[in-house]
Amino acid sequence: MAWFYLIAGGLFEIGFTTCLRFTEGFKNLPWTLAFLVCIILSMVFLEMATRSVISMGTGYAVWTGIGALGTVAIGMIWFGEPATAIRIALIFGVVACIAGLKLTSGH
Repeated sequence: MAWFYLIAGGLFEIGFTTCLRFTEGFKNLPWTLAFLVCIILSMVFLEMATRSVISMGTGYAVWTGIGALGTVAIGMIWFGEPATAIRIALIFGVVACIAGLKLTSGH
């Protein structure tokens, strides 16, 4: 269940970084509220995931990786950010590092 919480937290991290793009300096109330909900849920799920089974270091690295990779993917897919070969290769590098942390975490 801890890994489910960690993945959910990472997905909400993608949510809050995406919402942040639309808050207009926190003047756009609906997007600001969505940002706040996503950031709170993201942190709650991260805390729940690292409460027992997943170490804080591994949990934080995976949570950050999910958020970073998801945010980069959203940027490329919906906001026209460049999807160059080097960016794709670096994304695979981050994925490999996250998988390595999971495989060596001892759980």
